[in-house]
Amino acid sequence: MCKFGENFSITASIPMMQGKKVIAVIPARYASTRFPGKPLVDIGGKSMIQRTFERVSAVVGWHRIIIATDDVRVQQAALAFGAEVCMTREDHVSGTDRCAEVMEKLGEPVDYVVNIQGDEPFIEPAQLTELAAGFATNAPILTLIKRVEDENTLFSINTPKVVINELGHALYFSRQTIPFLRGVAQEDWLAHHPFYKHIGLYAYRADTLRELSLLKPSALELAESLEQLRWLEKGYVIQTIQTEYETIGIDSPADLEKIKKMGFLGA
Repeated sequence: MCKFGENFSITASIPMMQGKKVIAVIPARYASTRFPGKPLVDIGGKSMIQRTFERVSAVVGWHRIIIATDDVRVQQAALAFGAEVCMTREDHVSGTDRCAEVMEKLGEPVDYVVNIQGDEPFIEPAQLTELAAGFATNAPILTLIKRVEDENTLFSINTPKVVINELGHALYFSRQTIPFLRGVAQEDWLAHHPFYKHIGLYAYRADTLRELSLLKPSALELAESLEQLRWLEKGYVIQTIQTEYETIGIDSPADLEKIKKMGFLGA
């Protein structure tokens, strides 16, 4: 079930969301393999999950903002700063599945569900506004991409890349650099072709989210360890939206130390 913090309120849908009824879900697992207790780690006097929640709350127009967790410690912390919290199953393998469970538990019709990972305490509210602009298309799945600007990112297998068609629909995602530029020296690739990296922020149309939660892992997904390939293999359209904003996710204690050195904790 979902519980509400003291400052919780439900708002009406407004034009910022293109006339759609949209809920934001922030999945937050306590038992991270690389960073146990990550949602509650202190970042400049606030927990990671609180900072993420506040960034999402800076965007006007959500019908509800819900923190989805399987741990009572995260639940209690979120209720304390006024969030709505929904307890979900422990066996979910992805944030998408957790979002689907939250939607079903709400038991009310919505148009879109936006998945914002709980380890994005510095997400730009403008990115969420950019994503919301896509609701007018009624696309089944929306996500953000950003043009690659440096070679380290271009050739890093830790940064998924994406190729798109003329309509902005994703054709394929890969940890390898795609497309391959035949006959061009690698140091010249950025000058010869636009490459895009994937920003892992998703919006799902409600009917599509229900369907995605029923799909089994696919061959390409298992090969690349990229969930979105399962959807492409099943024929779903993923509409991409270009952003100019970087994301600063925190996957490990080392990432947090880098963030501190970069001076992002002034607010």
